[in-house]
Amino acid sequence: MNSRAKPIRRNPIPVKFRLVSLMMIALLASCRGSEMEDGGVYITRTACPLVGVPAGTGDITLFDPPNSKAATAIDVTATMTNVFGNCSDINADRILSNVSFDVVAVRREAGPARQVVLPYFDVLVQGGSRVVAKRVGRIALNFEAGSLRAQTRGQAVIRVSRAAATLPENARLALTQRRKAGTDIAAVDPMTDPAVREAVARATFEHLVGFQMSQEQLRYNVTR
Repeated sequence: MNSRAKPIRRNPIPVKFRLVSLMMIALLASCRGSEMEDGGVYITRTACPLVGVPAGTGDITLFDPPNSKAATAIDVTATMTNVFGNCSDINADRILSNVSFDVVAVRREAGPARQVVLPYFDVLVQGGSRVVAKRVGRIALNFEAGSLRAQTRGQAVIRVSRAAATLPENARLALTQRRKAGTDIAAVDPMTDPAVREAVARATFEHLVGFQMSQEQLRYNVTR
């Protein structure tokens, strides 16, 4: 890998709706962007967190009556989509991660005008498992009279410590050491070193958004 400096500011990049396991997220987030050089592939790492929606939290279903889970009782369904991340400098110590997303909802009956308010979470995860910060917000969907569909756009902002998201020098050197083909060191992946792997995990952050749901609602999403 090559940890050569790269500007933090970047253009918004669409993120796939479903995420792989958090361990894979950690590996993806630690190294982004690649180029061919001297016959090898060099990966450029940034301090910006990876943005996404954890599986199972991008859809929410409301029932009427609430204690029923029958298909005929489905009142409103909503989906979080078009998730975009943008990362920029605040100062020398902090990075600002800004996530925008659409929420598209459909209701069962095209009745009078109605507002539905849904809770969503906004979290910063370190190393694939440690929640560093979390905020729960609310987003309102306004159904016009006679309309089955409503859509709105939300935003989530979180601050990341640049020092925490920067690889320590010993780990950076282990990852960027040149390895000549045919030598013993070329056959060893530096990520097999527990100390290097742990350092990469500690410096890896994910900015995740999704609907804030009860255990029952999450169970419904998994089993439906």
